[in-house]
Amino acid sequence: MRKRIAVSGAAGVASGVFCWFLLRHFHQDAADFRWAIHLARRLLARQNPYDTPLEQYPLTAAFFALPFLRLAPEIAAATFYGLSTFFLALGLTRGNFRRLQVLLAYPYWAGLLTAQWSPLISAGAFFPWLLPATLAKPQIGLPVFLTRLSRRGLLACLLLAALSLVLLPHWPLLWLHQTGNYEHFIPLFVLPGPLLLLALLRYRDRDAWLLLLAALMPQRWFFDSFILWLIPKSRQEILPTVLISWGAGIWRWYHAPHSMAEVGRASVLFLYLPMLAVVLFRKSHPDPGLVAEP
Repeated sequence: MRKRIAVSGAAGVASGVFCWFLLRHFHQDAADFRWAIHLARRLLARQNPYDTPLEQYPLTAAFFALPFLRLAPEIAAATFYGLSTFFLALGLTRGNFRRLQVLLAYPYWAGLLTAQWSPLISAGAFFPWLLPATLAKPQIGLPVFLTRLSRRGLLACLLLAALSLVLLPHWPLLWLHQTGNYEHFIPLFVLPGPLLLLALLRYRDRDAWLLLLAALMPQRWFFDSFILWLIPKSRQEILPTVLISWGAGIWRWYHAPHSMAEVGRASVLFLYLPMLAVVLFRKSHPDPGLVAEP
């Protein structure tokens, strides 16, 4: 356990420091995490948290920003990403350390550039008390919530949702009004996305459901797909998917997408279809069942 904590801590510190460097270097303030901070500050001030069309997170995201309000924006976002990485690494290393290789996937590094939520949401798959993170960004949290649900995780999510409603009962209506400003693609509906329906051939494997549910969710950029790296378990599954994922990064480096459909197609080709191959050609199913044990 000490080795796991030490290794996970090192990963968290390294990712947090590098995230801070990038945010500061590119003058990004708190990047995407600024919107959780915005929610938290408005909530504490008893003001409308949806006073700008750019605020597209549910109020539940505010609670994760509360511990960081006294920090400078770049430090707050970097600390958030570093802690997210720490908890994810701690979960990944339960059996052995090889699953840490998922942190080499391009979506993880795309998320690091803007202090995204996908590492923390992925960590919720291992720790029920972190499952409420799926409520902070439900379009990528829902697949994890439904496939890694436990009694304790459900209770934690209900408590967070209830607290948010007590503090601002009408926030869901305010938030839903904002969703029209969300530019997105849905992987299943972007060619060759319909091929992902082949995951139903492995309907007894909850990884197949994670893949299919993720493909049904509206997404904006490659970092949203990082939750897919909960699927590969062995080195033979992890390394090919990691390597292929960088095709999306190379494509983006040489090409500025003109539409969400272009981003979606690259996501399907470099991120989703490799995971479909993992699900379909896996000889054994180490992660059976649709519901996680409590």
